[in-house]
Amino acid sequence: MVPDISTGGRTYGLLAYLYGPGRRDEHIDPHLVTAWMPELAPDPGRDRAATLKQLADALDLPVLAVREDRRPARHVWHCPVRTAPGDRYLTDSEWSEVARRIVHATGIAEYSDDKACRWAAVRHADDHIHIVATLKREDGRSPRRHQDGIRAQAECRKIEREWGLQILNEGDGTAAQRPTSAERAKAERTGRPEPARETLREHVRQALAGAADEDEFFHRLTEAGLRLEIRRAPSGDALGYKVALPGDRNRAGQPIWFPGSRLAPDLSLPQIRQRLQGGVSEDNLSSTEDFADRPAHARRAAMSAVEQAVTQIAGQDDASGAAHLVGVGTVLDAVAQTASTSSREELTKAARAFERATRSHIRAEHADHRALRAAARGIIHAGNALGRGEDGGTTAMLLSTLVLATIAAIRWHSARGHAQQAAAARQAAEHLRAAYRTAAATPMTVMHAHGRRLSTPQRDRYARAIEDALPERADSDHHGPGWDALVATLSEAEQAGYHVEVLLRQVVEWRELVTADNVPDVLVWRLRRIAHLPATPGLTPAATTHMTPPGTPQFTEAPTQATTTPHPKTDRARRPGYRR
Repeated sequence: MVPDISTGGRTYGLLAYLYGPGRRDEHIDPHLVTAWMPELAPDPGRDRAATLKQLADALDLPVLAVREDRRPARHVWHCPVRTAPGDRYLTDSEWSEVARRIVHATGIAEYSDDKACRWAAVRHADDHIHIVATLKREDGRSPRRHQDGIRAQAECRKIEREWGLQILNEGDGTAAQRPTSAERAKAERTGRPEPARETLREHVRQALAGAADEDEFFHRLTEAGLRLEIRRAPSGDALGYKVALPGDRNRAGQPIWFPGSRLAPDLSLPQIRQRLQGGVSEDNLSSTEDFADRPAHARRAAMSAVEQAVTQIAGQDDASGAAHLVGVGTVLDAVAQTASTSSREELTKAARAFERATRSHIRAEHADHRALRAAARGIIHAGNALGRGEDGGTTAMLLSTLVLATIAAIRWHSARGHAQQAAAARQAAEHLRAAYRTAAATPMTVMHAHGRRLSTPQRDRYARAIEDALPERADSDHHGPGWDALVATLSEAEQAGYHVEVLLRQVVEWRELVTADNVPDVLVWRLRRIAHLPATPGLTPAATTHMTPPGTPQFTEAPTQATTTPHPKTDRARRPGYRR
């Protein structure tokens, strides 16, 4: 059961919509289910003698009774309450009880308060009602409705438990404000795919993902084509900012501005400054420049930071875990805006979903995710990735790692009772898996073909090595595409000079495989990552500087010629996993 509170200034206009046919003739039998005093509230839906104006005037009477300077500009309180898909049908009598409990819980009209606000509940569909109230009590005072949204949510959770309805995830007040019904209606009327608030939120997050400091953040907002207004102190220091979409204006022709704090709690200027605290180190800035026009290189470099984040999220330091969740969200924002056309839609959905998983009441230690911010900035500065070649392969490799990060996020939030954030991380993981399947299709097809061309004795030898490393996979199908890609990767690693059995043990022991959807795929990317193989066979690896996550063997590339003289500090023959 979902309540959604907003305020407005036109009682009659809202009632006209509720009692009207709807935008697609979806309203059926509009009528009152209850009101502040049902015997005094006219019902234009069931009483032919009653009019919308009579109902609006009755509701507005306490507001009109006070002096004009004491009337709230937005005096109409509107709260639709909707059951979840799959919930049973509720009768008018049951919806009447829901409405009375909601107005009591929110402070609009508490039980036995004969001086409370006037309100009415209108039903025009099977699965929801609309509660309309005016924000002046009969005694001329304003209602005490502090945190009415949180209180309405809490009451809905009680009703769900008592009535056997689906119990939805309880919020904690850190979610971004959802678009109002008026904003959704305007988007539909003007042909926009979504309300301006959601488009602006995404643009601001993407601008932040590529910024090293506050000035660069503002510059990236204007580069994205947004209208930007910065509020400054007499000293010239920025105090706040607001953004608007070009062409999005109100009735007076003025731009409709959204301060960052109205887009999301963590997008206010003070919160952004905390996130940018400490900046990006000079080493990270210089490496960002090295990634220019090299999307595959930037993605390989980002894997190390994401892998480290998984370790930190799984640790015991809450502040560090919260910070790394924010950092993973930043990398997702960067990957989404630079993705190839084939995977961009799913990655955008993943980034939007995971945005909810980056906020909780646990204070993040933002200095802990500098490496993730630098990785995100590198991805953005490297530009858009192609959906083929090494770009496609390294994208698949990075997405496989990001799926692991979202699983860590699900566990982190679940352990701390953050139901909404855990659900958001699950949703992000599903979109990431879909994007991964698209990105991995081509490189996996190439590896599959390479694997099928290997001789039977070679395939059997690699199969025995895999079974020794993974006894639980001994009875698995050895003829699937994932298996072929795995044996092809082992063949490449062996040709590069690595000892297959030792290498396999290292990648299996690196991290657990229980949560893996496709174990052969996971092993393929771990092998190619650790052995520094190109993400797509037959290509030169994108990265010349290889980053290895903590706790993994630091393999180096094999010599290209037998006559190569090993450096005493990097004698490969002495390293585990390298064949003598």
